[in-house]
Amino acid sequence: MNVFKLAGLSLVAGVAAMSVDFSNGDLTTGAYAQAVTLDQVLQAVRRERTEVSAENQERERQFLAQRNQQQSALNQVKAEVAREEAESTRLEGIVEANQEEIAKLDAQLADKQGEFQELFGAARSAAADLNKQLELSIISTQFPGRGETLNELATTEKLPSEDQLRDLWEIMIQQISEQSKTVTYTTDVVQANGEKTQEAVTRIGPYVAFANGKYLELRGDNLQFLARQPAGDITGAASRVASASGDNWVRGAIDPSLGTLLSLVVETPTVVERINQGRFIGKVILVAAALGVVLGIYKWVTLTMTAGAVRSQVRRKKPSKANPLGRVMLAYEATSSNNVETVALKLDDAILKEVPKLEGGLNLIKVLAAVAPLLGLLGTVIGMINTFQAITLFGTGDPQIMASGISEALVTTVLGLIAAIPLLLLHAFASGASKRVSQILEEQAAGIIAEHAEGGR
Repeated sequence: MNVFKLAGLSLVAGVAAMSVDFSNGDLTTGAYAQAVTLDQVLQAVRRERTEVSAENQERERQFLAQRNQQQSALNQVKAEVAREEAESTRLEGIVEANQEEIAKLDAQLADKQGEFQELFGAARSAAADLNKQLELSIISTQFPGRGETLNELATTEKLPSEDQLRDLWEIMIQQISEQSKTVTYTTDVVQANGEKTQEAVTRIGPYVAFANGKYLELRGDNLQFLARQPAGDITGAASRVASASGDNWVRGAIDPSLGTLLSLVVETPTVVERINQGRFIGKVILVAAALGVVLGIYKWVTLTMTAGAVRSQVRRKKPSKANPLGRVMLAYEATSSNNVETVALKLDDAILKEVPKLEGGLNLIKVLAAVAPLLGLLGTVIGMINTFQAITLFGTGDPQIMASGISEALVTTVLGLIAAIPLLLLHAFASGASKRVSQILEEQAAGIIAEHAEGGR
């Protein structure tokens, strides 16, 4: 509770009330009240207002001083900009004057050069064309750095010097001369792991290069081995050329397309890759073909051997159980009847027992020969379906998207025909051997019956 006393009365503050410290004009809190007068409070407020006003005036003075400094700096910057604009205008005038002077000098140079301008232009064009040829030629691996002079001549704006023209002529003659040579030299060759090693490279003109009997291709500025080498006779030709000495003539192989044909060897699928393009249907066709070929060869060989044994039995009178004719003759000897009809029936029965043995497996070969092209047709249809699905999803912009389905269709067709042709041939050969044996059995049985009939009379 606070008690105030007005007009000469003292102001008494209660517990924890605010008291005024007139020594510095601050209000502080105390544990107990202190007595002050209103005059003292008023004096403190006036004193504080005076101090704040003086502080504000000082701040205003400093602001005005800074504003004047900033205005002076701004005026200096504007003056500097004006000077730079004037200098820019002066330089632009100089540039225009220089350009006019350059144009006049170019016209004077062209007039004085006359026909030489066309000559030098032709030299620069020839240098550019020759440099492009050298970049793609394996001869450059034997003579590195030849293109630097040509590139300088092709890109220069100045008149070619005598040395540059002479270098152009010499490099051109050198390239023509080296195209007719077969030489061996040492150069860097990039291995499969990316490392460079020094190899003895044999080069046949600009056409092919090989080392250690393996063909190389030019990639950038370096030679590297082909990822897949050509057939054995081609690599053998490379080895013969590399090992030739003196004036001996050997047969070699070149790539007249300067590397294009050899690079296509890498992209040409192998037999295994071709078969894999047929996918599941292709593998089924191969299994059927293998089974049919093995069975056909087995039946053909066994029937041929059986036919030989039967022909040998014809020349012998003593029957043998090791061949069909001998077993038929034993069946005749086993009968004691003199009745011709009974003997004929016994012999027919013996022949009927031999025929299934002779013809066993031939029907399976025939079925496989008929099924193989049907499986190829099935693979063709599946491949075309996959192709049309790819076209539906991705369009026809990229032929490689359709290549997988088309390859499957064509490969399965080829595999079906490849399987059917030998199976049909084997079936024909084996069936012919079986029929020949059956015919011999029937002929011999008929002869036996005739002899028995004559003896019975």
